[in-house]
Amino acid sequence: MELIALLSSGQGTWAQVSGLIKYGEWDKVIILGDDSAKQFATEKPFEFIKIDLTKKLKELKDEFSNKLKGKLDGTEVALSIASGDGKEHMALISALLTLPVGIRLAALTKEGVIDL
Repeated sequence: MELIALLSSGQGTWAQVSGLIKYGEWDKVIILGDDSAKQFATEKPFEFIKIDLTKKLKELKDEFSNKLKGKLDGTEVALSIASGDGKEHMALISALLTLPVGIRLAALTKEGVIDL
C-alpha cells in the first residue's frame, strides 16, 4: 500500500511521520509539504511534492488533486494527517476522494503501525 503524508507546521509532528515511514511496509511513500518540508529526512526513500499551503481551501484541494493525479497505483492509500491544520486536512482528503482513491488513516503507536 502507498503512504501519503502531509508535512506542515509543527516539526514535532514530523517524528510521527518519520516513524510511520520507518516501521511501516509501504510500496511507495509520497510526502506533501511546503518549502520547509524539504528539510524532512528519513531512512527510506520517498517522493516529495511541493504544495503551496497558504492557498485558500478550494485552490489547495485543486493543487493536491493536480499534483497527485497519476502518482497513485492502487485504489486505496494509507494517509497520515498527524501534521497540519484542518484546512489542509480537508483539502487533502477531498482531493484523494475525488481522484478517486480510498483512504485508511495510518498512525504509529507503541504497538506499531495501525489503521484507524
